[in-house]
Amino acid sequence: MDPKVEFVMREYQARADREAAIAANLVSQNSRRDIDDLLLPIGPATAAVVNTLIKESAARSILEVGTSYGYSTIWLAEAARATGGIVTTLELHPRKIDYARAQLTKAGLADFVDFRVGDALATLQSLPGPFEFVLLDLWKDLYVASFDLIYPKLADGALIAADNMLYPERARAAANAYRERVRKAADMTSVLLPVGSGIELSRYR
Repeated sequence: MDPKVEFVMREYQARADREAAIAANLVSQNSRRDIDDLLLPIGPATAAVVNTLIKESAARSILEVGTSYGYSTIWLAEAARATGGIVTTLELHPRKIDYARAQLTKAGLADFVDFRVGDALATLQSLPGPFEFVLLDLWKDLYVASFDLIYPKLADGALIAADNMLYPERARAAANAYRERVRKAADMTSVLLPVGSGIELSRYR
């Protein structure tokens, strides 16, 4: 991987390590507002899987629902550079977009990302698609509604990776609701991968 990308990923990992104890405490308190201030990355294993899937499928139209501070966006953009694609990434909070944009610029990947600030569901309604790869990683109770808006805009052979299907346990009910919904959708095949916090990997055909 590009040394500039590796440097930025080390910065992200250092932040994640610093915040780990804080995150564990907030999760135990179920404090959603404060948790939203933390990095909460998808982690290197999940990131490597989605990066590889994009490259191997040669996906060019890539959608990320939930930029947060840009950890996963770096991995998506690095893959998009390899495929000649673009990442459209959605985030509610401008401060997070500012952080993510600065990190992507530092990594030399900003040209491969289209940032969209605002409510994810409203933004999804306005996006034309079609999308060849989708990463879902926002609040889990929005997964089903997000899928319903994305589903009609999937390209043939498109992949959807939904994170946090197994952990944290407090989100398990919403994760299960999403898995049930996507598995009932026509022309979708889906499998749960025990990677990281659990990925539901689904393909539209």
